[in-house]
Amino acid sequence: MSTTPRGTTGPQVSKRRRIHPAWWVAAVAFLALLAAAGFRAAPGALMVPLHEDFGWSTSVMSLAVSINLVLYGLTAPFAAALMDRFGIRHVVAAALVLVAAGAGGSVIMTASWQLLVFWGLLIGLGTGSMALVFAATIANRWFVHRRGLVMGMLTAGSATGQLIFLPPVAAIAESTGWRPASLLIAAAALVAVPVVWFVIRDYPEDRGVLPYGADAESSFETRAAADRLTGGATRRAIHGLFFAARHRSFWALAIAFAICGATTNGLIGIHFIPSAHDHGMPSTTAAGLLAVVGVFDILGTVFSGWLTDKFDPRILLLAYYTFRGVGLLLLPWLLSDVVHPSMVVFIVIYGLDWVATVPPTSALCREVFGEQGTIVFGWVFAAHQLGAAAAALGAGLIRDTFGEYTYAWWGGAAMCLVAAGLSFAVKRSRQSSSRTTIIAEAAPSSASRAEN
Repeated sequence: MSTTPRGTTGPQVSKRRRIHPAWWVAAVAFLALLAAAGFRAAPGALMVPLHEDFGWSTSVMSLAVSINLVLYGLTAPFAAALMDRFGIRHVVAAALVLVAAGAGGSVIMTASWQLLVFWGLLIGLGTGSMALVFAATIANRWFVHRRGLVMGMLTAGSATGQLIFLPPVAAIAESTGWRPASLLIAAAALVAVPVVWFVIRDYPEDRGVLPYGADAESSFETRAAADRLTGGATRRAIHGLFFAARHRSFWALAIAFAICGATTNGLIGIHFIPSAHDHGMPSTTAAGLLAVVGVFDILGTVFSGWLTDKFDPRILLLAYYTFRGVGLLLLPWLLSDVVHPSMVVFIVIYGLDWVATVPPTSALCREVFGEQGTIVFGWVFAAHQLGAAAAALGAGLIRDTFGEYTYAWWGGAAMCLVAAGLSFAVKRSRQSSSRTTIIAEAAPSSASRAEN
């Protein structure tokens, strides 16, 4: 019996195409992540205008962002299973609509609890339904070769969104008001919906090709493994958590990635602009610096993906977290009312390191947990967002209590050292057969499913 997947005509199909369809799918996935990243750039730029308009405290606005980040993280593992159950484009299109509804609907709010609904609930569910598990799903399904590179490129989509949206959002909020800035974010999310719908498909065979770099046999095995894992999205996500929780490597990855979220999205992403404003720096200047973080984040994340294909991911994570900790330790002395060369150095290094942690973390999840690696990465990413939420709220409380952010930056530096140690403690699989054993333990047999 032929092992070529149903609906394909073999590897020769892709040879007639100048560009493999996997690259078009990756490009549109990048666009979708970029569009959804519009809100990721917004809170730091909009907190000062909202405070001036409504008088809301930093703690209240930080709470809304924290709810967003919690939902962003907790939705991710279920989104990975929902993509398997209902299809990638259905889930991603719905997610973009939720982001647009949250950003666009916020222009009518008049009370702080409404900020929790629009910024927290709607946008949190929308961005969480895509998140980085979307990138991991595309990389794992559509690519055999260049997975690390593609994961790095897609992860950079969020950074690119920050780069594109942050300066205009900050400028519009300062000159015209925060409402037009919110509408810009909503429009960007809506524009991406039809492109996602017409280009993205669930599997390469839906386009009549094999995954990029695959042969017929490996493609059949990949799809067969996915078929074995289909089932209730909630059941699969919960089962993946309970399975992963039995392994110490999961907890090491999850805690380290929680610290990653705390020291990026939670601290710098949300509170860098308000902290710079405290030191007399104009918000637009601080927003420009964060946009530069986005520029170097793209370079750093793509390069990290390339490195992940070639080197031990644990060593990469050890280096990334160490550099980040040093940067946070020095940050209180770098902030001022003008941009000094030392601040530029900090921005460049922090940008290169921003989410360079994602490709090696995703690779370790795939290596250790095999077929369930994407869903396990969803839970690891949930920890990332929980860490970000805790840091976003905690830094806001520190600011309201002490009148400055110094203790928040130093706390982040200390946590980075913990993350570096935990990352290096992850136990890698020594050979592919060990991953097969883990997979067999994770997925119930056909007989046991029949009994259930």
